[in-house]
Amino acid sequence: MYIYHLSHIDLDGYGCQYLTQKAFDKIEFYNANYGAEVKARLEEIISSIKREKFINKNKTKYIILITDLNLTTKEANWIEKEALRVGAKIQLLDHHATGEKIAKQFTWYRLDTTKSATLLTYNWLQERFNFDKEKKYKNIVKAINAIDIWLSDDIFFEFGKVGLGMISGSREINRILFPTEDRDLKLFLIDSAREYLNIDNAHIALDNDLHKLKKEFFKQREDNTKANLVALFVTKLLSKDKQRLTIRYRGYKGILGYNLGNTSILGNTFLLENPDYDFYMDINYRGNFSLRSNNRVDVAKMAEEIGNGGGHPNASGGKIKDYKDSFIYSDIKKFVQEYINKQ
Repeated sequence: MYIYHLSHIDLDGYGCQYLTQKAFDKIEFYNANYGAEVKARLEEIISSIKREKFINKNKTKYIILITDLNLTTKEANWIEKEALRVGAKIQLLDHHATGEKIAKQFTWYRLDTTKSATLLTYNWLQERFNFDKEKKYKNIVKAINAIDIWLSDDIFFEFGKVGLGMISGSREINRILFPTEDRDLKLFLIDSAREYLNIDNAHIALDNDLHKLKKEFFKQREDNTKANLVALFVTKLLSKDKQRLTIRYRGYKGILGYNLGNTSILGNTFLLENPDYDFYMDINYRGNFSLRSNNRVDVAKMAEEIGNGGGHPNASGGKIKDYKDSFIYSDIKKFVQEYINKQ
């Protein structure tokens, strides 16, 4: 059995994936916010199933699990048709009242507005797969449920509030650029938070220790400041995947990050680790960009030419006019490269 799990990008959404990660050995994760990203991720899932069937040619059972997301009628019709075509079953577990009309149209659409998606997933796993017989995950599920459906009198409510901020504030790794590692961080934090639920004033203890927990995730061999640890961690990701991220400017070779921030530390670290690269560029969702070089190219002139910007020869920035953002990195890179080529 192979699970393809699409979920939302908040605590409840990742809470669902935290549970399925514990329940299944063969699982692929996808995350989406609402809007066009949902359809894009569903398309990725169908493509992945096709690829898996072509490579392995086995009779594995495929399940498309969708949690903490309500689909439009168009999206639901599309995924039902595509799932039938590739031989996969669908299970949707959600609690948003906006999906009530659509839930009545599809047998695989389970809607319960009285429970969080994490609790719905927990119950489904228990019913179908005899999950968590030792009740190891019961309290973390209760905490996520308490905050997600706002049970302010619940004993786990304050702990859930800390967890909510813990996930929304975890932006060290960009989920569009490195979705697997971003998700790994969030699932690590949820797993770490679970250990606090048996101590007094668990919400305060967790709040106090969040910085330490993040450093634990990013730490490699030696301790350092969190900013430096993140820079080293992300630099390794960039270096490992640099072929996919490479852009060109007037014969110079650079790398394009997306919404990574911390440009001075990250850009300089990457260029020192990768002397074959001439510049580092990071662009955000508004089209604002930062450039760094290591005496290889005058990025002040580059910024002026491509983005009406400027700065210093090794550190500059600007903004791309009429920038078109996307939740698919390859589209962002294509837009930026074509824009540079035209200037």
